[in-house]
Amino acid sequence: MSGPATYEVLAIRYATRATSRAQTFLNHHLYGEPDTPIDMDFYLWVARNEQRTVIVDTGYSAASKGHRAPREDLSAPVEALAALGVLPEDSPQVIVTHAHYDHIGNLHAFPSSEVILARAEFEFWTGPYAGRRQFSYTTEPEELAHLRQVRDEGRATLIDGATQIAPGIEVIPVGGHTPGQVVVQVATESGQAVLASDAVHFYEEVELDRPFTYLTDLTCTYRAYDLLREMTQAPGSALVAGHDAGVMTRFPLLPGAGEQVVRVG
Repeated sequence: MSGPATYEVLAIRYATRATSRAQTFLNHHLYGEPDTPIDMDFYLWVARNEQRTVIVDTGYSAASKGHRAPREDLSAPVEALAALGVLPEDSPQVIVTHAHYDHIGNLHAFPSSEVILARAEFEFWTGPYAGRRQFSYTTEPEELAHLRQVRDEGRATLIDGATQIAPGIEVIPVGGHTPGQVVVQVATESGQAVLASDAVHFYEEVELDRPFTYLTDLTCTYRAYDLLREMTQAPGSALVAGHDAGVMTRFPLLPGAGEQVVRVG
């Protein structure tokens, strides 16, 4: 562990599924390339030091599995967190990067935690357009209702711009994938870990300017890529994509934690 303004940052892979680039990237045919397989991994993230533990997203719940594309579960998210000593009863802060099913599915397991998300995200998913099919496909009604409950309980912190939610941890709304998609920048001993979540599902998106198939604003998506490139130019900075299998090879495994947890910083 490190001092109060720097953190150990972990990426926890809890599931995976096989898909293809044509299903993954918006208008893939525009690139003039053949469709090829690609693995889509599912992660949640932890930033911790002696003073605090912050969870970034909570993964998908068992309840959402029945009508989703087949996936291989590697661990249950709450159990994976518990194996790392991250327990609901300790009330860790929870950052919600966006409200899709695979990012807020276990939020109910942290009933006393402060929950931080962009105001634009909360207002959209509790507003009049959330139920339209092109949006609702990637959400669960019960989980969106739980966001309202968190707000009504006074546990929701809604941010409108870049916000330091703890020393060394900044939450930055970028939009694009969803109206209030955020990225999280965390100070580590070696520099800055930038948790892109679904602002960048795959490294190909930011490296090749290749948007993901699901988005709400294409201009904001491209703008987020530009911002993330700037944020990760400095030596010691690390970009952590939200669903890329390459995360597991770009960063070292956390000693003693098995094969599904890497240490970003």
